[in-house]
Amino acid sequence: MKFMKLGSRPDTFYTTEAVRSVSSEITSDLIVQVKGNRYLLHKFPLLSKCLRLQKLCADSPETSQHQIVQIPDLPGGVEAFELCAKFCYGITITLSAYNIVSVRCAAEYFQMTEDVEKGNLIYKLEVFFNSCILHGWRDSIITLQSTRGFGVWAEDLGITSRCIDAIASKVLAHPSKVSLSHSYSRRIRDDISCNGSESLIHNPTTKGWWAEDIAELGIDLYWRTMIAIKSGGKVPGNLIGDALRIYASRWLPNISKYMNIEKEIESDHELDSTRVITSKHKLLLESIVSLLPAEKGAVSSSFLLKLLKAVNIVKASSSTKMELARRVGIQLEDATVNDLLIPSLSYTNDTIYDVDVVRTILEQFMLQGQSPPTSPLRTRRNSERRGSRSAENADFEFQESRRSSSTSHSSKLKVAKLVDGYLQEIARDVKLPLSKFLAIADSVPDFARLEHDDLYRAIDTYLKVNIQHFSQVS
Repeated sequence: MKFMKLGSRPDTFYTTEAVRSVSSEITSDLIVQVKGNRYLLHKFPLLSKCLRLQKLCADSPETSQHQIVQIPDLPGGVEAFELCAKFCYGITITLSAYNIVSVRCAAEYFQMTEDVEKGNLIYKLEVFFNSCILHGWRDSIITLQSTRGFGVWAEDLGITSRCIDAIASKVLAHPSKVSLSHSYSRRIRDDISCNGSESLIHNPTTKGWWAEDIAELGIDLYWRTMIAIKSGGKVPGNLIGDALRIYASRWLPNISKYMNIEKEIESDHELDSTRVITSKHKLLLESIVSLLPAEKGAVSSSFLLKLLKAVNIVKASSSTKMELARRVGIQLEDATVNDLLIPSLSYTNDTIYDVDVVRTILEQFMLQGQSPPTSPLRTRRNSERRGSRSAENADFEFQESRRSSSTSHSSKLKVAKLVDGYLQEIARDVKLPLSKFLAIADSVPDFARLEHDDLYRAIDTYLKVNIQHFSQVS
């Protein structure tokens, strides 16, 4: 953790009857009110470095003893004001990634520029920020996190964007060039094994070493940081996918407790609180989906289907749901039956599982490879027409097309078995319409079922369940 000390005098601020003052031989002549807190100070040290205080004092009436200045909108509040005031008095202050944003914004508010006095606070903060904070990995993350409380101030001063760029550049650079600190370096030390060799789990040369650290960011800053990393074009899609999985596992835990929240609430206040929580989860989920890499297999089907289950819980947008269904459909052969058992939380759907979204996934899967492979005759004609293509190249393309077709056929065989296993599970739902059961069963071509035992078991289960249900009703 980098830090900078300014000033050399001891801290002489003290509190008397809820008023903060500083010990001095000079008589206090200025009362500064900061968000309800009162400071009894001296004009000269403050006004010599703060242009805004000069203007405020010029506009404020003087009483017989003290001039009063109101500062209700100071970014950083009392803590930032006191650090700025101590700097003006030459009192020692310590700056680090934890407080540099608040002090920098407050210094900007007070207009502590070089035009007022050489070597003023803004200049010193900028030197420290650019030469130290942005060079450290952990310092950059902590500083970026602290910008959330300063909104427009941090944006206008470029603090947020510079931190994001610094983090992204370190991810894109070779790990040996990154200055690691705090949690990351500590994890490396903690991972030293008994024989003295370091574990590869958190070794800085391990790909994806950065994912856990940036997972500490809120979704708005995380989204911007991931966009900057993806824009660099150097990080493979599977590492982006791993980072998103780590982030989702951290910020979407225990989300299932909100599934039946309407039945458990006891007051309107609890309902409003729940809506706020699920609204945050909705934004988080939709942002994660927007960051998913385009490459097939960059994220697992299991992870995509977990996100799809969360879509129903937080009531995310239909476009988010459709995008996840499309992505699952592209690599459906890698899914399991349990992955597809997505709870149905719709008020208009009484079934246990969301069968409709699985139908959509299957439709997306069947759309893959619709274009037939190039025929040998067409390949030969194209080869003859162009003249430049050799017989070996034409034969290579034909073999590749056959291989692609074979892979597609193999995927259909896997998905057919997956579908029949899924049918056996949903067949136990007495409220599942026959039309939906048949639609799922017919979603894969006949040739994909090498044997029909699993399908027969699903049909048998569906008939038994419904016969028992009807007999009980009657």
